[in-house]
Amino acid sequence: MDALRADPQVLYGAAIALLIVVLLTPAVGGMARLLGVVDNPGERRLNRRPIPRLGGLAIFMGILVPSLAFLDLSSEMRGILLGAAVACVVGAIDDFRGLAPLPKLAGQVLAAAIPTAFGVWIDHFTLPFLGAVDLPPWVGVPITIVWIVAVMNMVNFLDGMDGLASGVCAISGITFAVLALSLGKVDAAILSAIVAGACIGFLRHNFFPARIFMGDSGALVLGYTLAAISVAGLLKTASTVVLFLPLLVLAVPIIDTSFVVLKRLKYNQRISEADQSHLHHRFLNIGFSQRRAAVTMWAWTATLGAAALATRFIPFREGGEWHPRETATVVAIALAALGFSVYIIYLLEIVKLGNPRVRRRIAERERSEQKSA
Repeated sequence: MDALRADPQVLYGAAIALLIVVLLTPAVGGMARLLGVVDNPGERRLNRRPIPRLGGLAIFMGILVPSLAFLDLSSEMRGILLGAAVACVVGAIDDFRGLAPLPKLAGQVLAAAIPTAFGVWIDHFTLPFLGAVDLPPWVGVPITIVWIVAVMNMVNFLDGMDGLASGVCAISGITFAVLALSLGKVDAAILSAIVAGACIGFLRHNFFPARIFMGDSGALVLGYTLAAISVAGLLKTASTVVLFLPLLVLAVPIIDTSFVVLKRLKYNQRISEADQSHLHHRFLNIGFSQRRAAVTMWAWTATLGAAALATRFIPFREGGEWHPRETATVVAIALAALGFSVYIIYLLEIVKLGNPRVRRRIAERERSEQKSA
């Protein structure tokens, strides 16, 4: 609370982003309909009626305007905002016309490379037992670009159900804002809060039944911005534990993408090829509604975010000494997050085995995928 009183622009930025996206999204949806940029119902789509895309344009404006108002626009922040604009353009072109995988990847790499030219790259981090590790540019810059491009695609993969990606990114943005503020990274905290506010505002129109989709223009912007914030606000610190926090906060899209990529490799499918093997599809296979599936994955993200915050704020080890009570608290929160993750695995792997109809449907789909491969 003291940090928020000292830096109220964190809350102001989030509130203005929310308001802009709530008000602008209907206009963007109407424009998308006029231009014919809509998702039509199909075999691999969950929507049963045409839904306009391009919601990412409203999200980008909701991020850009309060950023210009409340950030001090240091070199790093200018680089991040410029890269976000490029990511939005690449996504919008894909929403309009469709991009082949290689040109789309090239656009993502270009967007990710821009902040590195402005100093946003992992030049050092701290490892347990090894201390601070300095990275030369020829190592740190490529790692940063790969990280940003990976998160962009993870959020894009996750954006397959009403409200899912925007909810997960909102929770991640809030968590990053709190972590960055605690580390004295005020600009990163403000930008994280702005992302969270934009996502919450978009949920007003995107939660089931969605009236608009964010499209690639939104998914790439959100993934890019969260990844860049994690570098500028968290990874470039002297704290050992902070190194692992972005992985924890973004664990849901990381797990979802890893599962899908491994499955596609198993069946010799192209990684960019769409299918119904994502976690949200698997929830629907066991009988969850879209609302219930999205809220369940939000809750999963929130438990992982809580574990990240507990690791940061509860002083379980100070001055080289372990504190039993604080350590027990952190362990309890970590076990709760682990328990929720195990519960998800139980739902998706065990429950389906007990339902003959689900087993039959999944077997039919896998046979179809093997034939198409």
